[in-house]
Amino acid sequence: MIRVGVDFGGTKIEAAVLDGEGGFLSRRRVATPPGYEAAIEAVCELVAQVEAEAGGGGGPVGVGGPGSVSPATGLLRNSNSTMLNGRPLPADLETALGRPVRYANDANCLALSEAADGAGVGADPLFAVIVGTGCGGGLAAGGRLVSGANAIAGEWGHTPLPWSTADEHPGPACWCGRRGCLETWLCGPAFSRDHREATGRTLAPTDIAEAARAGDPGAVASMARYVDRLARGLAMVCNIVDPEAIVLGGGVSNIPELYERLPAAIAPYVFTDRWAARIAPARWGDSSGVRGAAWLWDAAG
Repeated sequence: MIRVGVDFGGTKIEAAVLDGEGGFLSRRRVATPPGYEAAIEAVCELVAQVEAEAGGGGGPVGVGGPGSVSPATGLLRNSNSTMLNGRPLPADLETALGRPVRYANDANCLALSEAADGAGVGADPLFAVIVGTGCGGGLAAGGRLVSGANAIAGEWGHTPLPWSTADEHPGPACWCGRRGCLETWLCGPAFSRDHREATGRTLAPTDIAEAARAGDPGAVASMARYVDRLARGLAMVCNIVDPEAIVLGGGVSNIPELYERLPAAIAPYVFTDRWAARIAPARWGDSSGVRGAAWLWDAAG
């Protein structure tokens, strides 16, 4: 049995075909074209290409992307790729591909992929985090997705930064219309913004980390603020779902110091006398999303 998955991202679209054991038979990616119709066409072209390379296909397709489908309207909502909001994306993909499509939030796909055969194997529950151009989360329990009654389980990125200090309140404006959401503190552009506001220099998150390793005082301070904010956000999740493992994906997850420093930074905020959880980068990196999408027809929750 082969499985087809699509990772529909704001900057790239990736399609892949997996074999029954989860190995890649084929995979391709392209930059996400501007415009809704052009992006749908790109998905169709990629699926046709990877199926031709894999020598089979034609079955249902799993798609991971930003936002989630409203159970009330069937339209996409809560996407930081705002061109998708209010669109019947899964239905339009089904029409264009001529086959059934199952859609899930990209962080849910990360959670499913890493629970199936990644850094979170055996963890119950598993919380997966995307800290990249946005900030999302997904929850898996018993190897299956937990999507929730309203299909918003895991959406920690649009909860406020907990235990905020006076200078953090009310927080930056968020595209969702509120202020101080975790996304405005923890996504990659937010990390860069915080460093720029403190030092006057614009650096990518991984460059801030590199400068901190070299002993740059401004970068050291920026890293400390980021780790503390990420720890506070994750501690809130730990107080609610108490995950056995936390898996990080997205560009910021490529900073190794996070895994060294987060356990000690999270523990003081968790409502317990002793706290432990596995914290690891996604085993499959930026291909976890497409892998999780391919598994959607097997492990939907």
